[in-house]
Amino acid sequence: MSPRDPVTLTLPPFRGAVRRLVIALLAVYLLTGLLALVSPAVGRFLQLFFLLTPWAVVRHGYVWQLLTYPFFNSGIISFAFALLNLWFTGAMLEDIRGSRWFTELFYVSALGGSILATLLTALPPLVTGGRVILPHLDPTIAVGGVGAPLFGVLIAFAVFFGDTEFLLFFVLRAKAKYVVWMGGLIYVAMLIFEGNALWALLAICSGLSGYAYTKLARRTGLSASTSERWYGMRNGYYRWKRRRAARKFEVYMRKQDRIVKFDEDGRYIAPEEEERNPQDRKWMN
Repeated sequence: MSPRDPVTLTLPPFRGAVRRLVIALLAVYLLTGLLALVSPAVGRFLQLFFLLTPWAVVRHGYVWQLLTYPFFNSGIISFAFALLNLWFTGAMLEDIRGSRWFTELFYVSALGGSILATLLTALPPLVTGGRVILPHLDPTIAVGGVGAPLFGVLIAFAVFFGDTEFLLFFVLRAKAKYVVWMGGLIYVAMLIFEGNALWALLAICSGLSGYAYTKLARRTGLSASTSERWYGMRNGYYRWKRRRAARKFEVYMRKQDRIVKFDEDGRYIAPEEEERNPQDRKWMN
């Protein structure tokens, strides 16, 4: 499927990386819900231990919270809508970019958003004209939910399928690019006017991370590009070592009154190959 193909409003096939991610989110939600029913203290402990708390990340080194917070959700209705959106948008992105690309998009959105939000809350408050800007970013409050990285997925979806129509509240039709713009404005309003805007900041940072990944990552994803660069650097290092060893061997053989030659890649050139005329094809028979 390409971005120019006509898109229907029916849900796409439930498969691949999207299915694995949705099942994982749903399993953690059910498990934590059952544990909270059996022991409310255990449920609260799990949420405080795995939800994102910038103060705990910076002061106590709870770095796993940077990636675990999307799997801990509250509110069955909002969680169900988030899973449906993730299924619909994620499956279409996976069709055109592949499972690795979509998986990286989700986790880059989650990790990039949590790192940016944590760094921003750790900064001292901005003061303009004697007035403190955003004094309600409390780093001791725990936030989480799949909605933050989902905003990064929605932005990527709008980049590729901006003219696809959504049904808002099952009534209003709106194109994906307008839905994303409206969601971004809502998060900005929450950031400015709400009593605690840490979750809105997390969603905005996750959206920016998802957009950056969409624009910068290759079709094969960041991991494949990184491995290609790594192997290229490693092979370049080995070629350099081979050329260096060839030069040393040439010097050594010259001291022995013998001449040996190597090509620019450090491969040995036999004397019969050096004297061979490349235009003479008799040697090939």
